[in-house]
Amino acid sequence: MTVTLDYGRNGLVAELADRLVHHVLSLAPAPPLSAPALAIHTALLEAELPRLAEGKRTACIVICDITRPVPNQLILTEVLALLSLPPANICILIATGTHRASTEAERREMLGEVILASGVHVLDHDCDDPETNRFIGMSPGNLPIYLDTRWLDAELKLTVGLIEPHFMAGYSGGRKLVMPGVAGRETIQAWHSPQFLEHDNARNGVLDANPVHEENTAIAAFAPADLICDVTLDEQRRVTGIFCGHWIHAWRRGTEFVAMQARPLIPELVDACVTSGGGYPLDATFYQVVKGIVGAYPIVKPGGTVIIAAQMQEGVGSPHFKETLEAHADLDALVAQMSTPHWTPLPDQWQVEMLARACRHHKVIVVTEPTRAAELRRCHVDAVGSMQEALARLSETATIAVIPKGPYVIPAVKSHEMEIVTRRDLFPA
Repeated sequence: MTVTLDYGRNGLVAELADRLVHHVLSLAPAPPLSAPALAIHTALLEAELPRLAEGKRTACIVICDITRPVPNQLILTEVLALLSLPPANICILIATGTHRASTEAERREMLGEVILASGVHVLDHDCDDPETNRFIGMSPGNLPIYLDTRWLDAELKLTVGLIEPHFMAGYSGGRKLVMPGVAGRETIQAWHSPQFLEHDNARNGVLDANPVHEENTAIAAFAPADLICDVTLDEQRRVTGIFCGHWIHAWRRGTEFVAMQARPLIPELVDACVTSGGGYPLDATFYQVVKGIVGAYPIVKPGGTVIIAAQMQEGVGSPHFKETLEAHADLDALVAQMSTPHWTPLPDQWQVEMLARACRHHKVIVVTEPTRAAELRRCHVDAVGSMQEALARLSETATIAVIPKGPYVIPAVKSHEMEIVTRRDLFPA
């Protein structure tokens, strides 16, 4: 069997024995919109964007950074056309969270030359800048809340994003553009602590009683968007749905749409899962590739193997993340330390914790560029330079599931699948 895994910009072709592959798990088909620009324009009008903008002097539009394949040019062209504000009064704020700042090349890729030359301000959020992060109170979980002043002070607040599975918060999009997108590091690190992440419901596709989702939604409610415009994409990254309007209700409609697309079920656990890091831009670093690892292991038997293909053109990730992985021989012991009352949070420690969860009962093999493999073998996973080498580590009778799209799919075993019920009592329609 020949399968093409999302890998970098061009994909990775893998040959697997037909007799071993029991399942190939993909997104359920959803027809792409034939005229997405017109559909976005119509959705913005129906959500009354021009009315919301009336009398406003300033606007802040928060967008995802390069790690999300959001069709920003398509959406923002329609948003900016409906705002009756001078370009100099509009700020496009890139929601980096704790990620690095965007490069000029990435801004051109995300926004295009026309928007960049339009006169709007394009800025990166900086979670460590005390001048642009303001303390506004304590969250329900007793977290200090710091948010970007450009967002807080704007008279009109908009977010543009993508709804997809998220391995901690259930789904991306909506409230995540605000928290953690434009939050201060202290807030983000406290939210990413074992207090929230070690809960069984802090996982892909789960919203009910998910403390990660509930806490960041409560934090975003301190300074919510006046309007969101989130989209969903198919396997070719064409727009399949537009969810525009109230920051909770429109987003919830989008999560229900994604749940119908992205939750393939299999009858029983497999010995191994061959998956991907999601391709460019998501597989640029091992930090992001952890999402694909965490997404795959729930369908793998304890002691089984997750094989994940990821190009990782930027390497492991931030220096903090790499140093933490290489400095601690026992990830579970580190997670236990993180849970103690007087622990001083490490930058990016949450991704270490999620990797520890995946490695607790499973072997992880990363298929990447040969030059990256040696570096990764110091990060608690095995790493090889070809899919053939990874497959050779499996037994000749191993049962395999394949997930070409990686973290964009939420696989589950039918007998293990829990009923997903959203907390509608918190946010009534």
